[in-house]
Amino acid sequence: MADLETGERIAELEATLRSVEAVVDPERLSREIAELEIEVAEPDLWSDQQHAQAITSRLSFNRSELRRLDKLRQRIDDLPVLFELAESEGDEQAFAEAGEELAALRAEIGELEVRTLLAGEYDSREALVTIRSEAGGVDAADWAEMLLRMYLRYCERHSWPVEVYETSYAEEAGIKSATFAVKIPYAYGTLSVEQGTHRLVRISPFDNQSRRQTSFAGVEVVPVIARTEAIEIPDDEIRVDVYRSSGPGGQGVNTTDSAVRITPLPTGIVVSCQNERSQLQNRATAMVVLQAKLLERKRREERAKIDALRGDSAGSWGNQMRSYVLHPYQMVKDLRTEHETGNTTAVLDGEIDDFIEAGIRWRRHREVR
Repeated sequence: MADLETGERIAELEATLRSVEAVVDPERLSREIAELEIEVAEPDLWSDQQHAQAITSRLSFNRSELRRLDKLRQRIDDLPVLFELAESEGDEQAFAEAGEELAALRAEIGELEVRTLLAGEYDSREALVTIRSEAGGVDAADWAEMLLRMYLRYCERHSWPVEVYETSYAEEAGIKSATFAVKIPYAYGTLSVEQGTHRLVRISPFDNQSRRQTSFAGVEVVPVIARTEAIEIPDDEIRVDVYRSSGPGGQGVNTTDSAVRITPLPTGIVVSCQNERSQLQNRATAMVVLQAKLLERKRREERAKIDALRGDSAGSWGNQMRSYVLHPYQMVKDLRTEHETGNTTAVLDGEIDDFIEAGIRWRRHREVR
């Protein structure tokens, strides 16, 4: 071994990976994969497309997780050999490469360790994310579109499948709102820490006097619900509006009244979908979004009652959760975790892993206090 410190660092990594394996349980994962493979082989699987997509997505995710654990274990086992070879040959370049592998393993195992903190009731679910422009006029609409791009780039970096259900464009620039689904297990547990108000400070590109502008956009994250959790809504308490899709779209999307807006009258919640050509498809998707939002509303009401009983005065941890300053200096800072960076360009391009990890650890710390 090159030195005692390196040996200790490798031992720490091994211990962390063992703790991750204890939670993830590769044997259980293998059994679940075998069970899912039997389901996937059923000839009538695709008679229920929503169920089939959920099964195949879960199978793909589990296989990927098991391969990932196996590869990390192999790399950990190979690491001491890399250092020993570099030391015996006195090869500085080999030492540097071994050090890079050690750092890469620490980052990947750390990411998996954070996953083990996602133990909430709905954390393993897929996610529905809605972004809305808030105070700030046209700058807020532009800011909402910047946030949408940031999250889509984040998902792209992780190869997470995403489907944009609805985008409502603002008149001058940007968007009023957008809703998209992240179709990967644990998307909700991961992205739910992004919920809240995001604040942007910059020189407004829409102000001819180049004045500094503060604008706000809200992020809402809800879990995709199982069919058994669906909340019954009488038909006479739902208003369904159909309209022509707006904004960019392919042939047929903007030329027919295929977009659907659903409003359950007792709640006032409004959901829309316009990504499909068919009105029936858009209505079905909008109902999925509506059910998720209704379930989240119910969960928040129950949580508020519990908080009131125990005297929790902290309230929702999502409000004004992060500040992005582009002028007079460059800084993104999370107001809950105090995590910050000066690389605003990278953050707005989807490099938000450190913020999400800090948020998950912060949330877990609050839950166990």
